[in-house]
Order: sequence, then structure tokens, then C-alpha cells
Amino acid sequence: MKETICVVGLGYIGLPTAVMFARADHTVICVDTNLRLLAQLEQGQIPFDEPLLQTYFEKVNHNRLSYLPTPSTSDVFIIAVPTPVREEYKADLTYVESAINSILPVLEVGNLIIIESTIPPKTTDGVVTNLLTQAGWRVGEDIFLAHCPERVLPGKIIVEMRENARIIGGINEASCNKAASLYRSFVTGTILTTSSINAEMCKLMENTYRDVNIALANELAKASSVLGVNPLEVIQLANHHPRVQILQPGPGVGGHCIAVDPYFIIQQAHGQTPLMQTAREINTSMPAFVAEQVTRIVSPSMNKKISIFGITYKGNVSDFRESPALEVIHILKELYTINVHDPKVEAHHSPVPLVSLEDCLVGSELLIVLADHDEFYYLDAGELLAHMKSPIIFDTKNCVKLSNHPSIQYISYNNLNEIPDTA
Repeated sequence: MKETICVVGLGYIGLPTAVMFARADHTVICVDTNLRLLAQLEQGQIPFDEPLLQTYFEKVNHNRLSYLPTPSTSDVFIIAVPTPVREEYKADLTYVESAINSILPVLEVGNLIIIESTIPPKTTDGVVTNLLTQAGWRVGEDIFLAHCPERVLPGKIIVEMRENARIIGGINEASCNKAASLYRSFVTGTILTTSSINAEMCKLMENTYRDVNIALANELAKASSVLGVNPLEVIQLANHHPRVQILQPGPGVGGHCIAVDPYFIIQQAHGQTPLMQTAREINTSMPAFVAEQVTRIVSPSMNKKISIFGITYKGNVSDFRESPALEVIHILKELYTINVHDPKVEAHHSPVPLVSLEDCLVGSELLIVLADHDEFYYLDAGELLAHMKSPIIFDTKNCVKLSNHPSIQYISYNNLNEIPDTA
């Protein structure tokens, strides 16, 4: 049976979710408090770059999509608002609570509420259930409730939203069944049902697992800079073991998931999470570590120009949420004159001033690569030699293919111990 679905929050997850349900012939009411965003969508403009999203959006029967600043009567309400980390690394549930309060006036018996926002354990069966109970609803009987976290990768959101296994965490069996039936209308991956708290914890642990693994690689890179070890080769060799899969070191961890989700577990079970806390500390320390290596390569001076390529938290996306590159820039701009270039980010959306590739390189004494965009893999050696004062590359992503060029000094985590001390 086709439903009327109200999606509250039209960000990186909410908007693709709305489009996927509309493609499955559901009627979708798209709700956001950002009136400019709603006007953009009315005009057929997607506010961020995500492969396939624009194509899918254009092919949807737009009679099935409408745009409102407040929720309207529906069969299903999907909450897809942000859950930022605030003071003392605690989850701020203000947006989730506000979204629930916004749907209370239009709720009807039999409605299904789905929380897609990433939330700490016990939020669905605690905070959300309490708000609904206080409004007079018998949750699990009059109103059904589930947590169905997204599990997608920016750059592949549409494909993974459809093909990945989906976790359905209901507060009771009836809620599980209703939510599972809804997602089967477009999800081709396996539908896995569980309790709401297990679904909450599953999403958080998926990203915490990656955070811990990355921290191991980053700590290896730090240790190797002292020991004279080639850490990238060590990782490559170790990963030939059938039960080992070490990830790659980098300038830190970003994005709205890996850099945030572990804190939701830590805040709920603080005394029991020393490994998670240490992993967060290691990954959070990496921008300062990168900046320290820069000062070893080029002695600090505001008269010296440094080029930075990439501000996004990962390669080939325009998403700079929680990007460690921004922290690197914040540290280095107090020590050098900084020019920044990123071909994936529109200048008017950027949190820092952006310039062209040529303007970024002119007079530069060092090029730091902080995102592995395709455009940075095969840089033009002639262009570097023509514009840079000192053709030196510090590649924190191990992506530039100029390591053997005779006139360009190439530095990565593999040879940090070879940097002469400029202090």
C-alpha cells in the first residue's frame, strides 16, 4: 500500500530519502525550516552535489513531492534532522525534539514515526517515547515508532540507500513490521529487524569501529616518523594477513558520522569506553601533528606562503563537515600566509576563502594535500615548477603520483623521519 510520507529535515540524508520514496510512488511531503532551500527545490535545484540525486530528482513524478515549512497530516513521519555534538562532546538532541514537537499537532492514530537521525542509545525508547507519551499517545499501540539509521557513504548515497542492508529498530514488533514493510518499497538490500536500542548502538558502533581502526593507522604514522619505518608499506604488507585490514593514516577524521558518533556512546557509558576515547583523542590530534610537520619543512613566518589543496573531509565530495583540513588551516594561518584551493567546493559555500589552482601555487614554499580528489592524483609538474617558489609537496593522503620527480621534493607519512629540522 502506498503511503503519504512526511520527511522532516532535507539535508544529506533527508532529501535523498524523500526522493527514493517518491520514486517508489509514495506521496512525499518535504519539510524544512529553511525557506530558501524549499524555494530551490521547488525550482528543481538540488542544494548539494551527490551523484545520481539530481537525475533521480528530475525523473520523479513531481506530483508526488511537495515542500512545506511545517509538517502536514501523513501516514508516516521520518525525522532526518542533525544531531550535533556540543559542549563536553555530548549529543544535542534539540533538533530531534523540535522535529517531534512539530509533528504532534498533525499526528493521527495508526501513524508510524521513524527516526533516521543518528542518536545516542536509549533516545528512541526514552526521549522520543516520553515526548509522545506526554502528548497523550500510547506508543506502540496508537502510534508506532522505530529507529532506522542511514548507513550510506557520501558520493554513493543513492546506490547505498537502495542496496545496503537496512537496520529496522522498532520499540515493539508491530513498529518493526510497519517500518520494514515501508522500506521494502525501495530497498533491495536485506532488511534486518531488532530493538530500537540495538539499532541505535549498531549505527554508532559501525562508525566507532572505523574510528578506532583509523586511529591505529594514525598512531602507526606518528610512531613511524620517530622510528624511521615506512608505515604505508607496513600497512600494505600487514593487510596480506587474512584477518588483518588496517586502514590508511591521514590528516584526521571528518564527516558527520565517524568524527561524531563515538561520542554518543562515550556520553552514555563514559567509564566503560577508554579505547573509544583514546581513538577520538588520537584522531583529533592529527591536524596538530600535520601542522607540526609543516613547521619542520618550512620554518614559520607570515612572509612565507603555503598552498593547501582540499578542504573536504574525504576525496571527491563537496562535504566539509567536521573536516580535519579546516583545523589544519586554522592552525597554520597563524604561522604562514595561506592560500587554499578545492575544485569540489563552490567558493560561496566554502568556510574559508578559495582561489584558483594557479593563484594558490604562486610564490608557495610548500603544497599540502589534505583531500584525495582525483584532480590531485596527477598534478602537472611543469605547473608546480613554474609557480612555486619551492616545489615541495607534503601529501597527507598519499595520492599524488609525483614521488619520483627529480625536481620536486615529495613528502608523505612514509618519509617524515627524513625531514631536516628547520627550527
